[in-house]
Amino acid sequence: MDTDTFNPDALIKQMERFPRVLAAFVEPLTSDALFFVPPTGAWSIAQILGHLADEEVEDFRMRTRLTLEMPDAGWPPIDPEGSVRERNYQQPSLSPELANKPHESLARFVTERSTSIAWLHSLQNPDWSAAHVHPKFGPLHAGMLLGSWCAHDLLHLRQITKRLYEMTNNLSAPYSTRYAGDWVA
Repeated sequence: MDTDTFNPDALIKQMERFPRVLAAFVEPLTSDALFFVPPTGAWSIAQILGHLADEEVEDFRMRTRLTLEMPDAGWPPIDPEGSVRERNYQQPSLSPELANKPHESLARFVTERSTSIAWLHSLQNPDWSAAHVHPKFGPLHAGMLLGSWCAHDLLHLRQITKRLYEMTNNLSAPYSTRYAGDWVA
């Protein structure tokens, strides 16, 4: 396979698989794991799940659609960091009704991703070279948005893995986990 050739079908298939991978990874987690915040203050897994569901609707699908259909149209503003705070995905896990919030975010993500995949499959000969001129990033092509959408999944899967690694280090104290090897960025 030529690695320099844009392959939207492969990207869409990867995006189609991601909800199953994500669900298998996070569904068995305890509330302690879902709401764990490392000393750095980075997002918990609960916050990551809320963010993924938000971005599916408010960012990637909307902006890819606008770029393909109306590249000169303005994009609605987004504030991913602010949305995570405002929507309070980091709920205390003491209350049973709040402990379900991450699973609701996961279910919302899975539903919205299914909608996104159906929309992507419905496209007939999309012009992936269509570009929206972003005030900060310059021209953003629809193909770039599709690739970034797919990469966004993996960035957050890596973030979830890191959160679990950090939690494992905390649970192992006072013992070290260095025998496992070094966490490499």
